[in-house]
Amino acid sequence: MDITNPPLDTLENLTFDEIRVGDTATLSRTVHREDIQLFALVSGDVNPTHLDSHYARESQTGKVTAHGMLSAAMISALLGNQFPGPGTVYVAQSLRFKSLVHIDDTLTVRLICTEKLPEQKHLVIACVVTNQDDVLVAEGEAVVAAPIEKIRRPRAALPEVTVTDRQQRYEDVLALAAALPPIRVAVAHPCDAESLKGALQAKREGLIIPVLVGPETRIRATAEQIGESLEGCRLVDTEHSVQSAETAVALVRAGEVEALMKGSLHTDELMSQVVHKTTGIRTGRRISHCFVADVPRYPRTLLITDAAINIQPELADMVDIVQNAIDLAHAINIPLPRVALLSAVETVNPKIPSTQIAASLCKMADRGQIKGGLLDGPLAFDNAVSAFAARTKGITSEVAGRADILVVPDLESGNMLAKQLEYLAGGLLTGVVLGARVPIVLTSRADRAETRSASCAIVKRLVAHRNQAATP
Repeated sequence: MDITNPPLDTLENLTFDEIRVGDTATLSRTVHREDIQLFALVSGDVNPTHLDSHYARESQTGKVTAHGMLSAAMISALLGNQFPGPGTVYVAQSLRFKSLVHIDDTLTVRLICTEKLPEQKHLVIACVVTNQDDVLVAEGEAVVAAPIEKIRRPRAALPEVTVTDRQQRYEDVLALAAALPPIRVAVAHPCDAESLKGALQAKREGLIIPVLVGPETRIRATAEQIGESLEGCRLVDTEHSVQSAETAVALVRAGEVEALMKGSLHTDELMSQVVHKTTGIRTGRRISHCFVADVPRYPRTLLITDAAINIQPELADMVDIVQNAIDLAHAINIPLPRVALLSAVETVNPKIPSTQIAASLCKMADRGQIKGGLLDGPLAFDNAVSAFAARTKGITSEVAGRADILVVPDLESGNMLAKQLEYLAGGLLTGVVLGARVPIVLTSRADRAETRSASCAIVKRLVAHRNQAATP
C-alpha cells in the first residue's frame, strides 16, 4: 500500500492491523519564507541563519536556510494525518540531517513501515526526506503507537494566519531603487527626531544625498539627541519653517537638488511655496499626492490618490490626478496599471457626483485624454479590491478585484482609507507629491523614519524614470 493522495476534507487512519511491513506514504511541500517565519514564531528559534537575509549572505551558503526541525515537522504531519493517522502517538524519533533546506525548495517525505511490534501495538517507520533534486535532506526512524480503532473525522478548519514581515516589505521597496545612484534632495526643516532620522537613514541606504535646510543649531541639537552624525550632509541655515520651505524650493529652481522632502514643518507651509505663482515649481499639471501602499492582505502594490493635497477635486483636476498616478505606476514597474475610480456604488447616479466624474474619466481614457492605464468606475471599494465581491455583483471588468490604483473622490475619504490601511491592516505606506518640477517626499509628521526612507526610494525611482524618458 502506498498513500500519496489522501482526501483533502477528511482524515481517516490506518489501524495497526491494517498496516503491513513495506507499506509507504509520501508528502510533498514547498518551503516558503513565511513557513520559516511561522516556525520561528512558534518554536522561538530566531537564529539569524533562518531569518536575517543580510546575515545569511555572509554565511557559508550565502542565503537563508530553513530550520532542520521543519523537515521533522513534515514527518510528524504525515504520521499524524495519514500514516497511521488520527490516534497515532509518538514514542520515539531519530533523525540525521544531511543537507540544508532553502526558501522555495520542495521537500518530499517518504515513510516506510519496517517492523511491527504486536505486543505494544507499535510500528517502526523509516523516514526519508529529499528535495526537488532528489538530494537527501534528512533520514531516520520513528516509533509510534498505532491506533487500534478506525477513526474518520472531518479535517479541522485552521485559523487564518497572515505573516506581516514589515522589515522585508521595507527592503522590497528599497530594492526598487537599489541599482540607481543617490539623488540630491533638499530636506525642508528636519528639526525633530523622526524627520531627521528618516533623511539620514535614506542617506545610509544610498538613496539620497541630503541637503538639510533649517535652523542649523536645532538640526545639530536634534542629531546629537538621537545619536546621529551629520557627516556628508550639506546644511543650509534658515531662521524658521517658512524660510526653510522657501529656501528648499529655491534650491530646486537653481537646479541644485532633484527632489524635495518634507521635514517637521506643516504640509501647507511647504506646499504654499511649491505652488507660489512667481517663485514656485509648478508645471502645467495639477499637483497631487499619491500613497504607495504594501498591504499584507492584498497581493499587489496599491496606489491611493489623492489623500493629502486636493480637497474636493473637480473633473479637470481628476484628469491630472489620475495621470500623475499612472505615471508613477509606470516608474515602479507597473506597465499597465488598473485604475479603479471609487465611489459608494458601482452604478452612475446623478445624485452622487463622484459616479458621474468616474464615468467621464473612463470615457476620456477611451478617447486618449488619459493614457497608459486601464480605467473603470464608478466602483465601490469592495468591487475594486475583491474579485469575489465583483463577481457577486455581476461586474465584468479588467479592473474590478485587481486594482493597482485607487482614485478617491475627495481628500477626506482618501485620507481615512489610507490611514485605515496603515493602522488597522498593517500597511507600509510611502507618500509622494507629483505634478511639480520635481517629486516631493511628503509623509505624515507621525510617520516613522523607515516610512520616510522608503518614500525616498520611490522618489529616487521616479527621478530615474523621468530622466530616462527625457533622454533622446
